[in-house]
Amino acid sequence: MDSQAASTLTSSVPILPGPKCPGLPTPPTGDFFDDTQWTVLFALFDAILPSITATPKVTDDKSQYGIPEADIKHLIANTKKNLVEPPSDDLLEAYLADRPSTDPNFTYGVRRILSTAPSSALKQLGAVLTALSTRPGSLILTGYVVPLHEQPIHIRESILQAWSKSWFGTPRTLFKSFTVVAKAVWAQTNPLLKQVTGFPDVPVNWKPGKTEDFGFLQFGAEAETDDAVIDTDVVIVGSGCGGAVVAKTLAEAGHRVLVVDKGYYYPPEQLPMTQEQGAYHLYENNGIVNSIDNSINVAAGSCWGGGGSINWSVSLQTQGYVRQEWAEVHGLPFFQTAEYQASLDRVCDFMGVSDVGVKQSHRGQKLLDGARKLGLDAKVCPQNSGGKEHWCGHCHLGCGSGEKQGPAVSWLPTAAKNGAQFIEGFAVDKILWDETTRGKNAVGVVGTWTSRDANGTVLAPMAERTTRTVTIKAKKVVVSGGTLNSPLVLMRSGLKNPHIGRNLHLHPVNFIAGYFDEDARPWEGGIITSVCTSFENLDGHGHGSKLEATCMLPYAILNGMPWLSGLDFKLAALRLRYMGGYISLARDRDTGRVYPDPTTGKPTIDYTPSPFDTANVLEGLIGMAKILHAAGATEIRPFVPGVEPFVRSSDTQSEIDLGITDPEFVAWLATIRAAGNKPPHAAFTSAHQMGTCRMSSHSGEGVVDARGKVWEAENLYVADASVFPSASGVNPMITVMAIADWIARGIVSDLKGQK
Repeated sequence: MDSQAASTLTSSVPILPGPKCPGLPTPPTGDFFDDTQWTVLFALFDAILPSITATPKVTDDKSQYGIPEADIKHLIANTKKNLVEPPSDDLLEAYLADRPSTDPNFTYGVRRILSTAPSSALKQLGAVLTALSTRPGSLILTGYVVPLHEQPIHIRESILQAWSKSWFGTPRTLFKSFTVVAKAVWAQTNPLLKQVTGFPDVPVNWKPGKTEDFGFLQFGAEAETDDAVIDTDVVIVGSGCGGAVVAKTLAEAGHRVLVVDKGYYYPPEQLPMTQEQGAYHLYENNGIVNSIDNSINVAAGSCWGGGGSINWSVSLQTQGYVRQEWAEVHGLPFFQTAEYQASLDRVCDFMGVSDVGVKQSHRGQKLLDGARKLGLDAKVCPQNSGGKEHWCGHCHLGCGSGEKQGPAVSWLPTAAKNGAQFIEGFAVDKILWDETTRGKNAVGVVGTWTSRDANGTVLAPMAERTTRTVTIKAKKVVVSGGTLNSPLVLMRSGLKNPHIGRNLHLHPVNFIAGYFDEDARPWEGGIITSVCTSFENLDGHGHGSKLEATCMLPYAILNGMPWLSGLDFKLAALRLRYMGGYISLARDRDTGRVYPDPTTGKPTIDYTPSPFDTANVLEGLIGMAKILHAAGATEIRPFVPGVEPFVRSSDTQSEIDLGITDPEFVAWLATIRAAGNKPPHAAFTSAHQMGTCRMSSHSGEGVVDARGKVWEAENLYVADASVFPSASGVNPMITVMAIADWIARGIVSDLKGQK
């Protein structure tokens, strides 16, 4: 089905009040590929997301996948039988017959995502596409002499399936890359997927919260005015969970504070955004930051409020065994003091963190129920929602209600009331040093400010927006740009400590999903409302996995779901409404590093989940499979390559309920262990980045001291998750804020001393 027919079917959907999303810029031209390369790429996408129709209706076997008409009717009838509110036959037929490559939104989305990839990666991918368009190249890569794009769609599908099982690394890497991009963009843009699942872009009972007036400083064009120079007491680079806490604390102490961020502010009336707009406006690099070996994708906030604007509200304090490790192993006794506990409690109290009255989502309750039935430890997760129910589920794309008490809602407005100033769209180039003193003494920063366009958005080409070099002079500089960007600021500023950028922890996760008979509506409710901790200390030294629910926005969950065939994937996706997704999140022992791309300067991640850490993730994943079985899931899909889903049999010969000891289930679990989750072919994701400016007891072990001051320089501090001595093992927001609270109070004392 083409996009015009699809739009006819979706035109009857009522338009409800919702966010005034900012829109997307004109898509990239895509000139990094030639026409033949694009043809081959979309031929692959047509096989990943095929147009499936009854054989008599097939008019082109290169663009349509034919199935006997009787099978199509049986498929639709069987699908509807298992759904509480089944779509109509016409809608299901249209959904199966849809061909995304004919939809401009899909093609634009592909171009937008690929345009963010490093030029070296695009060059390599282009070479593969060119090879697939030739007879010799196709023979080598597919086993067929016929160029890939000239093959019937069922042959292309079989090629993809062969790649997924190849003994060689390159075909499996190609399979992963092509399928992830296709699934992610399709889940973001496809209108029929929303129709058949019932997924709404707008949360239930959406009502925008308060828009804050930050009074962002503005600058004229460079030719019109003198050099822009600002003087302040403290400049804070980054508005996220670390920088915002520092800003509030220093402003309340009476100091002149200026917070700068390369991201922009999006008020609640624009939130939550649609999936494709949220990825573009709110996340680093359009939401796609892959490690250099493609083993893990990292999601990092890049907007006003940083990660605190797009995280999932869960508010867990640093655990005792982690605090003990940081104190005893890393020589930082502060973490076992009552003072650190006071910082933890202070930040939680300010945001109204509590587990009282937390309403469980469907999947959150299933985790609690299944864990209880197996005798595992599980609990309700506190939320930073100020005691509000916060029944949203879309906060991954920004909090429209303003009930989540993140930096842009609570900390930064309080800083503003106490005189703090702010600049959005300001990318710091480097830290400035006092040239009159020996050693390095920070006296400010210099960077580039980019205005909004004439319409108040950031969509216009750069030629239509004002850019300005701005110098900020300050007594103290606090770098809070996050684990990916803070070390790059230090590197660009000439610091040489070999630990800068190293000791990167990512909390790698694998996913697993369970389907239930009842209507789960998984996009509603808190995203993480419960956690199972029984697998968190598998080695006796605090390393293991926590089990939590995950975000159920279509692109967030479906891009990693295993692709077994086009039909299987489309059928699995249309049952999203009955699915619960979960993660096994490792407190990783082993580390990587981040460094600037030599061409663009963007963060480049060198990290591969280690055998030790992947084994812990896998153990947690198997534990989550058991929880899902105990909780009554009728089908369980681990996001592990080569593993078929477990489908619960209704025909049992046993007189008792064998539960997780059922031989079929036990045998299926063995297939997960046999397949394994070895990177880079298994899908790993990270939403937590830590450690690249590690806090340490001396300069030979880290980047900053116990008060957050950079060892190499005076008057320079780092206050974000990059200072963690090792992985926190819990969602890091509260730990970041508590450490930032401690560092900020030290800066207040230092400034008093300077007076």
